[in-house]
Amino acid sequence: MKEEILVLGGGVIGLATAFSLSRRGFEVTVLEKKACGGQASGAAAGMLAPFSEISEDPDPFFAFCLESLRMFKRWQQDIKDASGIDFEYTESGSIHAVYHESDILSLESRIDWQKEFGSEAEIIDGARLESLEPNLSDEVVAAIHSNEESHVFAPDYVKALKIACENNGVTIIENTGTVLIESWRSAPVLKTSNGQTYTGDRLVICSGAWAQELEDVFEIRLPVFPIRGQICAYELGQENVNHIVTTSQGYLVPKSNGTLVNGASEDIAGFATDVTKKGIERLVNWNKRILPFLKTKTPFHTWAGLRPATQDGFPLLGPLDDSPHIIFATGHYRNGILLSARTGEAVADIISDNPLDSPTQAAFHPERFM
Repeated sequence: MKEEILVLGGGVIGLATAFSLSRRGFEVTVLEKKACGGQASGAAAGMLAPFSEISEDPDPFFAFCLESLRMFKRWQQDIKDASGIDFEYTESGSIHAVYHESDILSLESRIDWQKEFGSEAEIIDGARLESLEPNLSDEVVAAIHSNEESHVFAPDYVKALKIACENNGVTIIENTGTVLIESWRSAPVLKTSNGQTYTGDRLVICSGAWAQELEDVFEIRLPVFPIRGQICAYELGQENVNHIVTTSQGYLVPKSNGTLVNGASEDIAGFATDVTKKGIERLVNWNKRILPFLKTKTPFHTWAGLRPATQDGFPLLGPLDDSPHIIFATGHYRNGILLSARTGEAVADIISDNPLDSPTQAAFHPERFM
């Protein structure tokens, strides 16, 4: 008899987990309190850019992100095949720009350790930089150019992932409202606000910023906090942006539909997802320093979502020691899209008795804050 897996949370991590499990023959049910992909997933710029996002020395988190990036070309095609839906996946490469000569040394240090992981990135300036990104500000003195980084159009990716799950036989229950875990020490029993009960052999927690609400249930510390990320988008018109462009202040991602996504302004606002004037002004005040043509443009769209940040910045991933049928896959902060491929496969591996390697297991252990 096939094992029945309950997945609590229908964001990109929950859907990716369900997709991976369904491909291995498990019976999967996803329970989502609202609509799938409605929080961090829907607000994402869709960057697959660990070299740009992680500037410090490598750690298990960087290695995990890099594995996911290198899985993504095959992963996204598998989702397209399973769903029958196309979505943007662009191997654009990236430009990480700096404004001061003194910052070039830090770029050199970053490239040195990234080369150990197979990066072919290089520092560029002058005519070479101008030829790759003609619209960059003259204030930019140099940049790291990486060919490996890419991005997806997050809303369409999440929609395709949901349909791929359904086509693979996954049961997806949306708008459940609050889901109570009535029991879990032997087999999980979950009840939705409308009185429906769901049972399974294992439970995977993918509830993002709401995971902390389960501390009393599992009697462990789950320091996962909602961070509001605010983003805006511009219509490009005749201007071209060819790469993901990042600086220490944020990022700009050109999409194939002719828009430019600019993020992210972050703040702590509980579970509020409203867009604030202050948050968008921070982006508008910064972005014209990197792309001067934005001085004459106004964002046509603004939005916000909640990003699940853990106390130490690493996700919670893996089973509970004394209850291995309870598995956590949450707290991916702003890297949920990037990490969806690797996390989905990791959970499927764990349930298939192929655990994470020891350094990753220790770094991501869901009970590490006890």
